[in-house]
Amino acid sequence: MDSEFRLLMLGAMYENGGNTTHRFLDGHPQLYVYPFESQLGTRLVSDRLSSLFPLKYRWPVFALEATPEADYRSIIDEECKVRARTPAVSKFRDWPFEFDDDARLARYGELVSASGRSRAANVEAFFRATFDVWRNLRRSGEEKVYVGYSPALTVDAESVLTDLPGAHFLHVVRNPWSAYADTKKRPLPLPLSDYMLCWVINQYHATIFAQRFSERFHIVRAEDVMADPAGTLAALLAKLGIGPSETLAVPSWNGVALGEVYPWGTIRTATPEANRATGAELSAAECDEVALRAGPYLEPFGYAELDPRTAEP
Repeated sequence: MDSEFRLLMLGAMYENGGNTTHRFLDGHPQLYVYPFESQLGTRLVSDRLSSLFPLKYRWPVFALEATPEADYRSIIDEECKVRARTPAVSKFRDWPFEFDDDARLARYGELVSASGRSRAANVEAFFRATFDVWRNLRRSGEEKVYVGYSPALTVDAESVLTDLPGAHFLHVVRNPWSAYADTKKRPLPLPLSDYMLCWVINQYHATIFAQRFSERFHIVRAEDVMADPAGTLAALLAKLGIGPSETLAVPSWNGVALGEVYPWGTIRTATPEANRATGAELSAAECDEVALRAGPYLEPFGYAELDPRTAEP
């Protein structure tokens, strides 16, 4: 494996536009974009945040005595493994995906045998093996950077950037009114108080890491991606030495344009108009509570202007 693994890892609170941004990056000729959420976490993750965020969304922890095969099997990666092993029950079953998870395991083992086991080496092998065995992957031959996305992983960005010196991290934030309105559409949505606690914790970590890793930790608003995806994301990619591409203007999967981002995320139509309309679905009491709990993060992100209570009719 190369001495410097180049990874752009995305993180975002649920319904904050992480999947949407991930899909806009898909199709860029210089990027290997993971096909689904890259849920790298393992069940060995245990810290103060374990009760707030699902372990599959966290940065992995591996057992000291494990083998490469055990390491691989411990990575939850639910969306990809379900699609590969039991496609009939996957929400992505209608999208052609020629991928053998056992072949990825074998390739992963080869890579780790050559590099040795470590968290950094395991993560690198996981991404490289995925694209090595994905048979119907549309390749350009110009790929330089791997791209992954896991919800809430922003809380672990310090570990990501410390483990992988060649990595960059992109945090995506969306105004909390629209974000909470979308999470309410889930079958079992988080209560408003729980959702906003997690939203604030994500922004808290993002603002710290943006200062601590100013050259490698980036923040983008989902609203800016929706308004000008090509321009917003080209500016970001330039910091990684990646050029612009017309593909950034359209969300896609494996280079195939998507009419809507769903089922990759709850945002179906990624436009400023739809985003504002979503926030306006909340009741006045809900808008007040969201504003109270989002508190000091509204002004720094420029979200006061998106407050549904003051929006023009």
